[in-house]
Amino acid sequence: MKWRALDGLERLLMILCGIAITGFTVTVICDVVTRTLRHPWLWLQEVTMTFFIYGVFFGTAAATRRNDHLYLAALAESMSGGRRLFFETFNRLVVLGVALSMMWFGYLNFLDGFRSLRMPSMTPLASLYAAIPMCGVLIALFTVEQLVNGWKNGFADPTAETKA
Repeated sequence: MKWRALDGLERLLMILCGIAITGFTVTVICDVVTRTLRHPWLWLQEVTMTFFIYGVFFGTAAATRRNDHLYLAALAESMSGGRRLFFETFNRLVVLGVALSMMWFGYLNFLDGFRSLRMPSMTPLASLYAAIPMCGVLIALFTVEQLVNGWKNGFADPTAETKA
């Protein structure tokens, strides 16, 4: 059971992931073609890297919401009752700890990124590092959603949830 209020955010993340993977693919192809023609567009590497980084971090957040991420699901699914509740809670608390670390250390990295510039555009590296704390916020939000729903309704099999 998911919170309907977050469904739009999940859809937006999926759209952004699609844009990022498409942008990444197109810019890699353009980079290869322009280099083959011996007239490389140097700025393409920056754009490619940006699409890749944001695609990875937005995809991670979307996977967390959809329960498509890798975690110890097989072990938890073999359990029932209090053991499953404990194990599912433990798994999500670990994910929440990682998300909080991404928020804190990603923010510190973001601030530090204003002291370094990307070449040739001279854009601060902070423009790339911003994806880390944003991803942490989204993962934390989706993990809290899963914890609350799991405590209220039980932790359902993630594959059964997508089939319904």
